Amino acid sequence: MAGSTTQSTSRTRSWWGWGWEDAHPDDAECTAMGALLPGTLARPIPVPRVRDLDMADPAVEPPRSLAHLVTADPGDRAAHAMGKAYRDVVRALRGRPGRIPDLVARPTDDRGVADLLEWASDRQVAVVPYGGGSSVTGGVEYRGDAHRAVLSLDLTSMRRVLEVDTEGRAARIQAGTLGPILENQLRPHGLTLRHFPQSFEFSTLGGWLATRAGGHYATGRTHIDDFVQALHVVTPAGTSSSWRLPASGAGPSHDRLFLGSEGALGVITEAWVRLQERPRHKASAAVFFAGFPDALRAVRTIAQSDLSPANCRLLDAGEAALSGAAQDRSAVLVLGFESADEPVTARLERALALTRSHGGRHDSAAGANGGPGGDAAVSAWRSAFLRMPYLRDGLARMGAVAETFETAATWDRIPGLIDAVRTEVAAAAVKATGHPATVNCRLTHVYPDGAAPYFTVLAAGRPGGEDSVWDDLKAVAAEVLHRHRATITHHHAVGRDHRPGYDRQRPEPFALALRAAKGALDPRGILNPGVLVD
Repeated sequence: MAGSTTQSTSRTRSWWGWGWEDAHPDDAECTAMGALLPGTLARPIPVPRVRDLDMADPAVEPPRSLAHLVTADPGDRAAHAMGKAYRDVVRALRGRPGRIPDLVARPTDDRGVADLLEWASDRQVAVVPYGGGSSVTGGVEYRGDAHRAVLSLDLTSMRRVLEVDTEGRAARIQAGTLGPILENQLRPHGLTLRHFPQSFEFSTLGGWLATRAGGHYATGRTHIDDFVQALHVVTPAGTSSSWRLPASGAGPSHDRLFLGSEGALGVITEAWVRLQERPRHKASAAVFFAGFPDALRAVRTIAQSDLSPANCRLLDAGEAALSGAAQDRSAVLVLGFESADEPVTARLERALALTRSHGGRHDSAAGANGGPGGDAAVSAWRSAFLRMPYLRDGLARMGAVAETFETAATWDRIPGLIDAVRTEVAAAAVKATGHPATVNCRLTHVYPDGAAPYFTVLAAGRPGGEDSVWDDLKAVAAEVLHRHRATITHHHAVGRDHRPGYDRQRPEPFALALRAAKGALDPRGILNPGVLVD
């Protein structure tokens, strides 16, 4: 299979699910997982095949001058039809991927991007910018029928680090550069971007910028925004290129207009990003708490200190059990520190002392009641973190609902918010399926004034209507978030799935300004229609 479905001579990307084809659970593993959830299917849904899809011929052909950049290969088209959310996976398994793009384009430079946008504007062809395709909010699919055809604009042929300023610790990087490729090109300079979202292997710099992605750091520099020095963006109205500056107070930030714009205002093709020396000193530990409220207070204390841990992930008892970090109903805090120039053991010890004042216990050798010790718990969590999307797809093959969503709120709202989500989403799942559901929570990022809870939902689905069950549960969750004045998303972007919540959250004067910007930069309305604004 061509294009973005293949990234290596030996491994192939899955067109329908997460990551690599050869990393997915086999039928026996899927069946074993399904047996743990009452109400799931007796056998897995077969892995879908591209040739079984009802795929119409392309409604348009590119001009001869652009034909070398464009393909109508069925495998490419199918792989670009959706992102990698649970509802995308389920629709693919059921043979309902939605509107498949007519064409996939892979420009290699700004000129190619501009020429493709000009042609698409003239032909009323919708253009959906596409990086690694790891969107979990409907950000890379087209819904509706207002355009005669759909072009998926894949940026992954633009994948080079173009310049490195070692004195200023910054680099100019093309937007289609996937995470591992980016880091490999920076490594000879002894530098790193150090932005590691869970999708790192399958997402691009441009995708991180367009969605304001959250990354490796649990405190401090939590979002890609913090690393941006300048942006280069191609729009139907022209090219925007900002200056490299350490900081500027010259009016509203033009870069901020495009950060998080999800391809609706322009196509980010390059960025200057701030780098750092590669960390040489690291230390981590797991802390166990008998109760989640005590753990929350401990995390808040750490977030309001000057310690700035790189990792400060709090798992509730259910999440800890799911990842293998603890099996004794303990909540587990995974702490990590790193530095390029000095040992971090003392900072870790200070953080551990703070957790002990809130009832936390740490033992690197052995955990409570024979469970894993601190070192083993950290290792178990890391392994589960990387493996979880594949297991989700395995559960989806068993007809289960297995998905996540995240948010952020101030500390005064966090306990009530978490309790309400657990209670109301679980009750909605029982009502929708007749089977019990599990709703777990972890904190992925923490701030002095609040935190980002991340929820996992596991339940039986409704055969043939699994995506509808999830849509219902997500709607209940969105209502809870709105009631508690928690954001509809902390780092997964708006896409099409979060539009209702985003519309309620943003101030109307800003919505007016955003619509005006859309009209000015994309007058024909071809760029990622339905994202952010109508």
